[in-house]
Amino acid sequence: MRLPARRLLLLAGVSAILTGCFSGSPETDGDGRRIRVAMMQPPRSGLSPLTDDAFKLSRWSTAETLVKLDADGDALPALATKWRQSGRSWTFEIREGVTFHDGTKLDAEAVVRSLTRAATASPKPRILDGVELTAHGNGHTVTVTTATQDPLVPQRLSSPQLSILAAKAYRGKTVDPVGAGTGPFELTEVNGTSSASLDRYPGYWGDKAKAPGIDVRFVPDGTARAAALRSGEADIVEAVPVSQAALVDEDLITEVPMPRTNTLYLNTSDGPFADPAVRAAAREAIDAESLVRGVYEGRADVAEGLLGPALPWADDLRTPVKRAKSRAPQGASITLGTFTDRAELPEVAAALQQQLQKAGFRVKLDVREYANIESDALAGEFDAFVLSRATVLDSGDPAAYLYSDFASDGSFNISQLADRSVDAELRRAGATATGDARRATVIAAEAAVLATDAAVPMLHERVIQGDAAGVVDAAHDPRERELVTAATYVR
Repeated sequence: MRLPARRLLLLAGVSAILTGCFSGSPETDGDGRRIRVAMMQPPRSGLSPLTDDAFKLSRWSTAETLVKLDADGDALPALATKWRQSGRSWTFEIREGVTFHDGTKLDAEAVVRSLTRAATASPKPRILDGVELTAHGNGHTVTVTTATQDPLVPQRLSSPQLSILAAKAYRGKTVDPVGAGTGPFELTEVNGTSSASLDRYPGYWGDKAKAPGIDVRFVPDGTARAAALRSGEADIVEAVPVSQAALVDEDLITEVPMPRTNTLYLNTSDGPFADPAVRAAAREAIDAESLVRGVYEGRADVAEGLLGPALPWADDLRTPVKRAKSRAPQGASITLGTFTDRAELPEVAAALQQQLQKAGFRVKLDVREYANIESDALAGEFDAFVLSRATVLDSGDPAAYLYSDFASDGSFNISQLADRSVDAELRRAGATATGDARRATVIAAEAAVLATDAAVPMLHERVIQGDAAGVVDAAHDPRERELVTAATYVR
């Protein structure tokens, strides 16, 4: 295959970045070789489980939750062995014989401590948006009570942001997960935003880890991550950029449709997009097919709604959405923001700038690292914002994502949307029992959001993960909860 000159130049330019990424030869001991992992985003909050950093702890199999999810999003036992509901309360039986990495025992007190810290955090973990939760327990039984009856409590408790940690993790205002989890790997060292190390935990309650440990490097540069896989410097590479996938041996690439939507969020409270007709003009200006072909090289799916092909039931339930009529923007000036951590997003933003300018907008781009732009996006500082958003990341159920992003009091409401009809549909979806009825209310809530044009879904991404030839049983998880498991090792 002949490589484009642009890509050859990119490959040549990453050698300096890769130097020191995984220095020296891979470490081994009597039980095999440690797994070298190149992660996309560095920690944003010191690996606090109350933030998105929790998903790193989950992907490294170091922190665990009471419940886990199967492929369909149904709840399965983890640190809890069984549960039952009685009105607003759910009672969980805590698994016996489990120890934290510091040697202390898992019991009801430890579970209550972790859940209470999450429920009273400010801001709350987004899985608890709109949920008032209290926990109390004794021995190995914990009762979780919500202010209103909530059919989704077990799924909520599967969120990595509700991981159960030892008492030592909770000191002052910070939460430090080092040596405080229950998983097959113990987090032993964190070097700021550059690296982390984990060792096999010999006292794990389940199947012991096959690999002796994990060495993690945070490599935000997507070209460098792909080159680390090509050169053999990394065993597992998270999020290979679309632009680099064709340069890697196809046998080392796994591509899976994922519940992640690339969406343009429009500020409904201030600026030109406070006018529904101008929002409609922006929606009509977007050519999603050209983004899939040009930016994603066909490795994505054009969006029909906020929920994509990873939730195959969604498309069958949809009906046409009635939207506002558009009016010409008449040279309205807007600031369009996005971040560099996902390699495709700056290119998406540049393409959108051209499409919107063709429609009559004047567009200024603001592109930064995510850690430096998130607070401004959440504060409504942008007229428009491009975000790659996981739609069932936390609970396996899209109602939580819809509430977080589009409810008046949602913690991730970039669009600043405050719409009574949307709020009503979101509340109805959240209160409906799991199953077909809940899926129908979720689609009704999606339709209510789409009718406002507060968010314009453009495409659904596919996860592209790189595994070196010697890697055995790495997880390929559309929800991005698992990566290295107890079963993963390197030949």
